Amino acid sequence: MATTQECRSALDRLSDNLAAADGELRGAAALDRALSCHITDLDVTFTGRLSAGRIEVLDTLDGPPVKRADVRLTMTGDDLVAMVDGRLNFAKAWASGRVRLEAGFRDLLRLRALL
Repeated sequence: MATTQECRSALDRLSDNLAAADGELRGAAALDRALSCHITDLDVTFTGRLSAGRIEVLDTLDGPPVKRADVRLTMTGDDLVAMVDGRLNFAKAWASGRVRLEAGFRDLLRLRALL
């Protein structure tokens, strides 16, 4: 089982990957939205912003998200680490229910390029 620190590192690596994106991916990552990532097996939530093509983690909270963010991810720590490492395909994990992504319809349309 991934630790809280490993999950935080995975989010930092994901942020670096988004910042390095170009073309259509760069445009999709350029949203400015509140973001939460709830890690179910650790019962911890990372909150922050998706802004200027980066994820900025501002806080780590025990339990599920207290406030409803614009973009909400829910998954296990192992799935987060596997996705960032390229061992788990996001679209397949999302389709099977292993990973949940909730956002407004317009944001989902823009984020689909990242998926």
